[in-house]
Amino acid sequence: MTNQQTTPRPPVADDEIDLLALAKTFWKGRKTVIISVISGAILGVVVALLSPVQYTATSVMVPQVGGNSQSKLGGLGGLAALAGIDLSNMQGSSDLSPMIYPQIVSSIPFQLEMMNTPLNFKDHSEPVSLFDYYTKYGKTSVLGAIKKYTIGLPGVLISVIKGKPEGLKLPGNTNIPILLTDDQFQVEKLMDDIINLDVDAKAGYLTLTANLPEALAAAQLAQKAQDLLQKYITEFKIEKTKANLDFIQGRYNETKDEFEKAQVKLALVNDRNKNFTSGLPQIETDRIQTQYTLTFGVFQELAKQLEQAKIQVKQDTPVFTIIEPVSVPTKKSKPNRPMILFIWLFLGGVIGTGWVFGKDFIEPMKKKWKEEA
Repeated sequence: MTNQQTTPRPPVADDEIDLLALAKTFWKGRKTVIISVISGAILGVVVALLSPVQYTATSVMVPQVGGNSQSKLGGLGGLAALAGIDLSNMQGSSDLSPMIYPQIVSSIPFQLEMMNTPLNFKDHSEPVSLFDYYTKYGKTSVLGAIKKYTIGLPGVLISVIKGKPEGLKLPGNTNIPILLTDDQFQVEKLMDDIINLDVDAKAGYLTLTANLPEALAAAQLAQKAQDLLQKYITEFKIEKTKANLDFIQGRYNETKDEFEKAQVKLALVNDRNKNFTSGLPQIETDRIQTQYTLTFGVFQELAKQLEQAKIQVKQDTPVFTIIEPVSVPTKKSKPNRPMILFIWLFLGGVIGTGWVFGKDFIEPMKKKWKEEA
């Protein structure tokens, strides 16, 4: 009978991972992992239940994109040509890129107007501005209070010691940049999370969202932001053409008065000199007639330019196609309680597993440290 020799198991290299040893270590510390996961689950439930409720109102818009003047005006160019107006020489203002729109929403003048927007909240019979809601009536969540008096406790103590800063007194009729009060600055920092505008450059549409603790107030704020955004963009785009229109309108009104006066003067001269055949009355009539002709020519040219300027303003005025109008949200957008619970469960598992494997790594290091010491 031959003796069968058992092939020895090759030793594990230093740079290889012994999966069996890892599994044994994990199984040995399974209680620690389970306790950590349960702790994470408890914390997840607490955080999910105490997180403030938030509703999101949404509006989807498609902005007008500039193109060729004739293609925009379509058949209007032919009708204008019949009236003696040449639209081919009209120079439109440059289009404001939709990529700039989020900068408008986050600008301080825009946000200051949004702060003063009256909104309807459940606990108030009268509309309350967004600024007053956050500075006078806003309720602090439990998690917010915990954060304020733990992590933010040094800042609270410093503010109590310093006291509320006095408003900056400025001389009257002083042209200065925008100056925010301390309360306005605090609310302005919240506005970036309350109102958001996302631009989808590929699809070519804008998504405006407003986030507030109450559904009706969120919808009202989104509608106000949509209207205000259109107003700002319109003002930016037609500023140059509107200034040109105002200038031409002023010159047109002046020339119209001069033309009407020249008309009356010519009629009076013709009536007075119609029975005279001498040279002097004829010279006077010709002089008034020349003045009338020149005034009429200027008046006629300005009338054409006025119509061109009006058409240009209409052309440059942006138009938003509302794909999805603002509606009162029926479901909460935050908190996502299942996701919060899952994240805390995952964190609990990671922390417990890290503790189990880290402990076996740290203990030999401690022994070696003591031996060498």
